[in-house]
Amino acid sequence: MGIFSKILGYRGMSDYILSLDIGTEVVKALVFRIDEETGNGVVTGVGRSRQRLSDMQSGAVSDISGVIENSKKAIEAAKSKAGIKRVQKAIIGIAGELVKGTTTTVHYERINPEIRIDLPELKNIVQKVQWKAFDRIRQQLAWETGHSEIDIKLINAAIVDVHIDGYRVMNPVGFQGRDVSIAVFNAYAPMIHLGALQTIADELRLDLLSIAAEPYAVARSMGFDDMVDFNAIFIDIGGGTTDIAVVRNSGLEGTKMFALGGRAFTKRLAQELGIGFEEAEILKIKYAEGRLGSDVSDKIEAILQDDCEVWLSGVELALSEFADSDNLPYRFFLCGGGSGLPGIKKVLMDQSWFKNSKLPFAKTPQISFLQPRDVVNIVDETGELRDPQDVTPMGLANLALDLVGEEKVMAGILRRTVKMMQN
Repeated sequence: MGIFSKILGYRGMSDYILSLDIGTEVVKALVFRIDEETGNGVVTGVGRSRQRLSDMQSGAVSDISGVIENSKKAIEAAKSKAGIKRVQKAIIGIAGELVKGTTTTVHYERINPEIRIDLPELKNIVQKVQWKAFDRIRQQLAWETGHSEIDIKLINAAIVDVHIDGYRVMNPVGFQGRDVSIAVFNAYAPMIHLGALQTIADELRLDLLSIAAEPYAVARSMGFDDMVDFNAIFIDIGGGTTDIAVVRNSGLEGTKMFALGGRAFTKRLAQELGIGFEEAEILKIKYAEGRLGSDVSDKIEAILQDDCEVWLSGVELALSEFADSDNLPYRFFLCGGGSGLPGIKKVLMDQSWFKNSKLPFAKTPQISFLQPRDVVNIVDETGELRDPQDVTPMGLANLALDLVGEEKVMAGILRRTVKMMQN
């Protein structure tokens, strides 16, 4: 930074990064800078803009021009509060039923175990893992959609685990051994969804650092990479989707999403009470915040009970795909605007559901809510990030720190492999 910038307290626009969470109900924009001493992201501006009903469907963009206008409003508000005129670098979140995340493990037997592993050999192993994962996801999406040639693209990748002859290592370069096992988490999305977000980014004149899967960002927000044997289930309940991430043994095992979120509960209230959507949304928020009388709250709880049960069935179905290998984590962390509904926590805490569902929990599930203070490496200077719904854009900001910081050997190899596959 130049001497005049220091004297005037001004920071250039290149010092700031935008985190953009394009939700079904609300676009959330965070402007943050990187603290030179701590390396943390410091949020200096927050902006929000409500979406129209027609702008988004089930977490995916349905009206590009409408989302662009809403994003502009949120970004302008965030920039104004941050005291800057422009922000270029950005990370954008993506969600939706067809956004898939899974961890693939490849076991590789080396012909000459006495020779130390070098970078070309490691690059070859990582590429094999990635192509195997790509084929698996394409088959899964083809089965779910009925289209054998669905066009998908890799959006996120992270090394989850590396073992050599049964011993866990952080970086296999320089080690000897016969059996190498590498587990990589990959997130994929259909090109139609990615294309919409890229068009939005182009119209907003943003230089994209990444389009990131939101459940991946939420799970990484707690910084479990540095924890030992961390196990948890993260559930982000947005307006159009519920996003689930399963972490076992400090590794992200996979993500699942299904198209049921807060908007469905609002529509139910509107239908049952014979009122408009906007009025029903206001009523739902007051109910979630405990600002209604007991009689009205009891009536709303009864109306939404069946929908909460249907939502819980979606959670069960999603978690059943992770139940084959080992016990499921018993700690649940909830976030997102929909997580505030009392009925959501109530059905999750009902002991009958996990007993009757046959899901293999080692202990009685414990339900907690993720708060902005739980997000590692992100500091809020604005005081406006106070609720579980703010965790997702903060998680995206946390991911952006990795993209602009120093790159480790394994991460560098993986990034180049991802770029090759994207092209």
